[in-house]
Amino acid sequence: MSERNVRVAGEVQRILSDLIRELKDPRKPQMMSITGVKVTKDLSVATVYYSVFGGAEDKDKAKIVLDGSAGFLRRELGKRLRLRKVPELRLRLDETIEYGFAMDALIDRVISTDEKNRASRENRTAGKETADSTDN
Repeated sequence: MSERNVRVAGEVQRILSDLIRELKDPRKPQMMSITGVKVTKDLSVATVYYSVFGGAEDKDKAKIVLDGSAGFLRRELGKRLRLRKVPELRLRLDETIEYGFAMDALIDRVISTDEKNRASRENRTAGKETADSTDN
């Protein structure tokens, strides 16, 4: 991505984050944020990644709210962004945070299992050495 695209994407992310905070829709989940924006080379399309903290119901509500507000968000973006053409917004749920938490949980479980197995082996080895020394 060119430097201009990166700057535009960052500005779009900042503006949309502010706009989403200001949305008055009562269905909007409390913990919703814009996690990233990718803009095409010609700046005609902005893929906006959002994250929602909560369950599937909160994610569904966020999608409904954002899809319903897309026109408003684009219009306000056009007012605040100095571009000849305002990019079309494509909203995508970003589940990388949940994926990261799931991977952390798996890693913790593997480490815990490994520690238990190691302790079990050490106990068996220590027990065998004690039995061998008493046999002599």
